Amino acid sequence: MANLRRVKLLADTRPLRNRDYRRLWTTNIVTVIGAQLSVVAVPQQIFQITGSSGYVGLAGLFGLIPLVVFGLWGGALADVMDRRTLLVITTAGTGATAVAFWVQAALGLNNVWLVLGLFATQQAFFAVNQPTRSALIARLLPPEQIAAASSLSMTVQNVGMIAGPVLAGVLIPVLGLPTLYLLDAIALLATLWAVCRLPAFPPSGEQRRAGLRAVIDGFRYLTGQRILLASFVVDIIAMVFGMPRALFPQIAHETFHDPAEGGVALGLLFAAISAGAVLGGVFSGWVPRVRRQGLAVIVCIAIWGVAMVGFGLAVGLAGHLFGLGVWLWIALAFLALGGAVDMVSAAFRTAMLLNVSTDEMRGRLQGVFIVVVAGGPRVGDVAHGFAAASLGTAVAAAGGGVLVVIGVLLAALAFPAFVRYRVARAHAEVVAE
Repeated sequence: MANLRRVKLLADTRPLRNRDYRRLWTTNIVTVIGAQLSVVAVPQQIFQITGSSGYVGLAGLFGLIPLVVFGLWGGALADVMDRRTLLVITTAGTGATAVAFWVQAALGLNNVWLVLGLFATQQAFFAVNQPTRSALIARLLPPEQIAAASSLSMTVQNVGMIAGPVLAGVLIPVLGLPTLYLLDAIALLATLWAVCRLPAFPPSGEQRRAGLRAVIDGFRYLTGQRILLASFVVDIIAMVFGMPRALFPQIAHETFHDPAEGGVALGLLFAAISAGAVLGGVFSGWVPRVRRQGLAVIVCIAIWGVAMVGFGLAVGLAGHLFGLGVWLWIALAFLALGGAVDMVSAAFRTAMLLNVSTDEMRGRLQGVFIVVVAGGPRVGDVAHGFAAASLGTAVAAAGGGVLVVIGVLLAALAFPAFVRYRVARAHAEVVAE
């Protein structure tokens, strides 16, 4: 009986029996580690050039615009052209952008606008790639394995999001920023190989063009699905008000006394949320058995907000009562807690989206999903960066957490059908009692 409970607690690995999914899942480990080197390197380089969290937050705006434009258009593209071809193009484009990052850093140009421009270009490729990948997975696997696949995919991504920032924190003082960008470009070759090995995935349904009308059709479909709409709203609340990553370079340097060029504390701060997400993923065996998925999302996001309040308080109290090292680990623990519940929330929201939507709409809805999931934190970067400039990093982080809790409770009242959403045992279906 104990062994049975343990098996049910650990992650559901049935999706890995599919060869194509397994290949994508495995190579993504290397690619995510490389990508996270750049995730640390870009804000750190901006902070080195300008010395301002405001400019670091501005990167969020430069990333948001291409995410919105190309995320929506890319989702429409994923519905009208071969998804394998689209993945090959966007993966290669992301790699070329990583090479450009390496060149500008190696030449020591120190031009913040060039860095921001390259970041915007990279986000454009990302915005097309991600909805295409997600829509493709729904063609690879049966509906009952989608939630498990979401947990597995997010777990491996978060493993890379731990290893990458920690490696970055160690390698920046030794190898410098240019080498991190180069390693990112090399790591992308693994995913490019896996994508090239996929079979063709031509569009299903009637032939359409990926124009403005297709995007509008996606939004029209979404407005008729109140539960899916609510899932986007609550995630926006969590990420816009509660994602403090734009503050990490300043907190690492000014609060925890990292060197100006970056160090271990910087890497740990960037890795902590992902570390919690990995723990949440490893012990996600119970996720496919949760029927009240809407209520579970509300609870997870409320806990995320509380965790960000705790993180902000830890930053504000650093140096009092205990040593800086103790407060650093307390701050990391709150970030990890937030990462764990965010992973569970994302697994449920992804499963809702893929199970409720039809295949001919999945690409467009995944485009909206990527705009929300990736765009929300970038709006949060801007908000936290400017809030920290006037209020300080501790108040910006803790205050954002308070707004998350208030916002998600208001959303629960505004979307009662979302709170009542549940999945039938035998098949995924919406039941709004």
